[in-house]
Amino acid sequence: MGLLSLGTPLDWYESRKHNEHVRDNGISQLINIFAQHQNRDNDKFYWGDEVEYMLVELDDNKKTVKLNIDYDHIIDDLNNSALEVGQKAVQNNVAFHPEYGRYMVEATPLAPFDGNILGHYLEVESNMRMRRFLSQTQLPANIRLLTLTSFPRMGCPGFTSPQAKPIGPASQSLFLPDEIINRHARFPTLTANIRKRRGCKVAINLPMYPDKNTKLLDDSIPDRELFDSDAEYRWASKPGHVYMDSMGFGMGSSCLQMTMQAKNIDEARYLYDALAPVTPLFLALSAAAPIFKGFLVNQDVRWNVISGAVDDRTFVERDLDPFPGYDYFGGLDIDKSVKSHLQKMGGGRGINGDRVFNVYGDTKLATNDGKSVQKIPKSRYASIDNYLVNESEIDKNFNDIYSPINQPVLQKLLKAGFDPIMAKHFAHLFIRDPLVLFSERVDQDNTLENDHFENIQSTNWQTLRFKPPSLYSTADVGDLKNKPGWRVEFRPTEIQLTDFENAAYTSFIILLSKAILRFRPDFYIGISKIDENMDTAHKVDAVTDDKFWYKSFNHWRLDANEFHGYDLSWFDRFINEGNDLEAYKQGYYNEPVHNAELTPDCIKHIPCVNNACKYTMNELINGNDSHPGLLRLIIKLIAIDLVPNTLKHCDSKILALKLERIKHYLMFVSKRASGKVPTIAHFLRSKVLNSPHYHKDSKVSDALNYDLIKLCDGITKLDFENYHDELYEYFGTAVASYVETNREVSFETV
Repeated sequence: MGLLSLGTPLDWYESRKHNEHVRDNGISQLINIFAQHQNRDNDKFYWGDEVEYMLVELDDNKKTVKLNIDYDHIIDDLNNSALEVGQKAVQNNVAFHPEYGRYMVEATPLAPFDGNILGHYLEVESNMRMRRFLSQTQLPANIRLLTLTSFPRMGCPGFTSPQAKPIGPASQSLFLPDEIINRHARFPTLTANIRKRRGCKVAINLPMYPDKNTKLLDDSIPDRELFDSDAEYRWASKPGHVYMDSMGFGMGSSCLQMTMQAKNIDEARYLYDALAPVTPLFLALSAAAPIFKGFLVNQDVRWNVISGAVDDRTFVERDLDPFPGYDYFGGLDIDKSVKSHLQKMGGGRGINGDRVFNVYGDTKLATNDGKSVQKIPKSRYASIDNYLVNESEIDKNFNDIYSPINQPVLQKLLKAGFDPIMAKHFAHLFIRDPLVLFSERVDQDNTLENDHFENIQSTNWQTLRFKPPSLYSTADVGDLKNKPGWRVEFRPTEIQLTDFENAAYTSFIILLSKAILRFRPDFYIGISKIDENMDTAHKVDAVTDDKFWYKSFNHWRLDANEFHGYDLSWFDRFINEGNDLEAYKQGYYNEPVHNAELTPDCIKHIPCVNNACKYTMNELINGNDSHPGLLRLIIKLIAIDLVPNTLKHCDSKILALKLERIKHYLMFVSKRASGKVPTIAHFLRSKVLNSPHYHKDSKVSDALNYDLIKLCDGITKLDFENYHDELYEYFGTAVASYVETNREVSFETV
């Protein structure tokens, strides 16, 4: 969760005095990073993942479940090398990190995996199991470590253990107590500073799932007069929607993230671009959040909840009228005379340009530290706004949305030798203000430190993050190969209930990234189409019921014939001796089928715009008779790069076991894409709708919540003895049968 400095955090009204100082020095640090690392090359394809857990307390007597906020100290114990559990963590390549909620634990591999070693794609699952096991040893039996994307009754009365009242000054939430927030000073300060900069509380409205007895009114909103902000719901809440008013509703949810290191900066930029259209697909494919604040909602994912939860934009930046008595400019430091004059003239609304000009002439409207006041179309937590590859045609044709930039930052980067595309990327990130600043970290050595840069970089939470290396001392520069290089972080995926699933999604994205770098496909579509896909990904059952914009199959810059035979059946042909020889006779692998008839998308009447067409998820992942889809790119990569190239069939039992498990990882994602296996969101929604505790009113009661979490716990533990039918429904017959008989396979490294 971002940068965790030690020290005294500054309140927003103190912190904002240093905003330009942080931006200016952050850019100087970035320039120094590029000077130190721009020419590094041939770094290994290392990768890692992040898994976020929730501490869920079950009371089988009262049949209730709550989020436990009293065991957050286990993170310190798990990382303490003086303790046995800390030593085991190091020995098993596991590290633990704090997250936004006291009930949350984040865990990662201590050292990255090597993308060129087949065994490491299997090791991640055993690593995930060890993270869960070690954490669970520090907890009572009734507190379970679950990978839930959202806790169904978060924000309902009494949802924490021990109980806490929603009367905290940091969030001022009507629903969430400040006691859920991590005790590190950064987190409550971040919560309060977002509210103070914005000029009001955050406001999240999710459409209720319409049912027979649904009241299109959020009747959970209390009538309270503790803070002035308590009245905001009158203007901020929407009829027919579930209203949420705190950062915790978003940052208190869990996700799965992966980071890959490229060999150099150019390769990282291309990988970032190629993964951009993939991000909404995997948001939809991993959908796991159909319930918020005790309501069944009419969407399946968490993304827009987090986006709203950290949206620090003021009314003028969002181009909205303020609430009665509120300020257009929120907590921005703007001269009162300018505010007064603008309000008399009707404020600054209706501007759709790079900056808002004041009414005195050509002088730009700016804060007292000199930063332009701009219309900002998106929250800090959103989909990306620009591609990164430095080609004018890509910029002209596909960077097709309004993306405001910080002009002084742009000019400084151009002067330092940055190409225009990279300069615009960082100049866009630096339209934001730093949200948390520690008094002890105001002044830094820009040749050795990069905290000011990371202060802005790490609080732009986008679907992808382009991650430069850190700054190192002269003594360390000679050993850069052992330091993290140019990386891309893939961020949209929702956390899954089991380690098998999380390993499957992780392996799929890492292998796809490696395949992208190997085969160099052209996936460019307009950023506006990716934004549209993000909206589509939120819909109920988007995986099966909707189509997504993607580069026309005819313009992927790949020959479909070269991927012939590399479907899931390749694993069986390769593993089982005899099948492989027959496959060669039939023209699989290296013999292109020149007679294959490729049907142009336009003839198939698929709607296309600028070489972007709409496809089903099944077509995009699994391909069709005329195109490989993403899956076959991965399988060919495995066949030609990760399996010893001297083999025409598998001659090793260990290798066969590894390939079987990877096959089932890919099969599982493939079946989710085809609709043969339900998403978690679909699975949970079905359980709610068919529960005797459900009254067709879109509400999830304590009793229903208990049943759901008990089921999730049983699935997490792969408890086939007690949840056999549910696990077969959840995984599908083929995958469930495999998982049941291969729950904890161990592999030697190839």
